[in-house]
Amino acid sequence: MTTPETAERRTVSGGESRRTPSGAPPRRRRIRTEAVSGYLFVAPAVILFSVMGLYTIGYGFALSFAHWNGFTPTWKWVGLDNYADLLWRDPVYAPPVQAAALNTLWVMIFVPLLTVAVSFPLAVLLNQVRRLQGVLRSIYFVPYVTSGIAVYFAWRYILQPEGAINFLLGTLGLGSLQEPQGWLGNPDTALATLIVVIVWGNVPVAMLLYLTGLQSINPSVLEAAQLDGAGWWRTNVSVIWPLLMPLTGINVLLNLRESLHGFQTFLVMTNGGPAQHTNVLGLEAYRLAFLENLNPTLGLASALGWMLFVVAIVLALINLRVLRSRV
Repeated sequence: MTTPETAERRTVSGGESRRTPSGAPPRRRRIRTEAVSGYLFVAPAVILFSVMGLYTIGYGFALSFAHWNGFTPTWKWVGLDNYADLLWRDPVYAPPVQAAALNTLWVMIFVPLLTVAVSFPLAVLLNQVRRLQGVLRSIYFVPYVTSGIAVYFAWRYILQPEGAINFLLGTLGLGSLQEPQGWLGNPDTALATLIVVIVWGNVPVAMLLYLTGLQSINPSVLEAAQLDGAGWWRTNVSVIWPLLMPLTGINVLLNLRESLHGFQTFLVMTNGGPAQHTNVLGLEAYRLAFLENLNPTLGLASALGWMLFVVAIVLALINLRVLRSRV
């Protein structure tokens, strides 16, 4: 005999799921509860990102169209004047930005190029080492994990007129190559020296990426190349290098981003000197925001930052397009 209680909880023949008095399957209700719990767990992170991320991005973008020194309660809206002043119109701000853009261009060309040129051969050689590979890998990675500020000050000491570089050159009888003003004090060598320092710090990550790619190559591919008569050089140039082209694109993109936005090395080691020969766009944006004759021009700094952001996006799209065309 069927009672009202059993009618509410009856199971339909054929395996239909049991229903609650409200008519919803327990499994569906459980999934709904788990979804609500998941949303509650991620809500703090979403709120934090909305406040610290989206809000600050929008705030900075709006600031790029205004004049503001960070102290007055109101902004002065100027539209695109900040961008025009930085690019060509203002005789005070435009020349330093143009000079910094040229220095940044040299850094963007030579840092990725030298990083790839040094890290790929190192990865190939390290991949052929059978003993102490982990120890050597750790040694090569030391420059990356060492505190940046400490490394920069160590480099400054090495590159001084009485530093280790000039001392070593004098000991080897190459005194004509010494720099009496120091390698960072000579306008002809300062930027090139900083590029070498940046490459020295970027090589470890690039080398590890290449090493990971080398260890993932199918050995049968290399054996086939050797059976076809390819030597060590031919195998690396015609087989391994094309296979690692996506990693090269990643390394180039990472170094381009660092070259475009990074300024810590230039700030600590030279502060843009001598005579602004090592001033870059990232450092110029920092100066406009915080060091502009005790009267910060945050609107100009924000405009310069957004121009750097647009350039970074364009470079990333070009890099992605090139990688897709080679796959």
